[in-house]
Amino acid sequence: MREPVRDRPAHTYRVLVRELSAFGVVGATCFALDVALFQLLYVQFGVGAVTAKLVATLTSMAAAFVGHRYWSFAHRARTGVRRESLRFAAVNVLTLGLGLTVVAVVRYPLGQESVAVLQAANVASIGLGTVLRFLAYRVWVFPRRPISSDAGDPSVTAGAPFPSSTEARPQTT
Repeated sequence: MREPVRDRPAHTYRVLVRELSAFGVVGATCFALDVALFQLLYVQFGVGAVTAKLVATLTSMAAAFVGHRYWSFAHRARTGVRRESLRFAAVNVLTLGLGLTVVAVVRYPLGQESVAVLQAANVASIGLGTVLRFLAYRVWVFPRRPISSDAGDPSVTAGAPFPSSTEARPQTT
């Protein structure tokens, strides 16, 4: 049985808060991993700034996929690991490109070599990428409902949960 229409905004709000909270925990963990690995590679091992950013981001991206798929967005449709991982990678490649561009511009055209300045550029690119990733994950990577079965179903609305397999689905003719 579906919840009454009047209860949907409260449910939508609870789902959004839960997603944002889990996204934040996974994101904070991956942020710490990214920043620490960037610092370790650039300062301790002398790896170039852009290469350090690339390795740090790829490592945190892999950890983020696991965290988001199995926790942040675990209640959403399962559309297949291959599909989700490819879309997740596409979103993250775009945001990685953004991060690399920011660090590269600060390092080379602007001539900054200071660890603090490069780390600030790194953190700024992570912040912007985080907003873009959350929106893309919710809409494109981990969709709210199955792609094909509910596309024309007017009973499924934005913010409404998936009907469980035990709930009766309306018959469409």
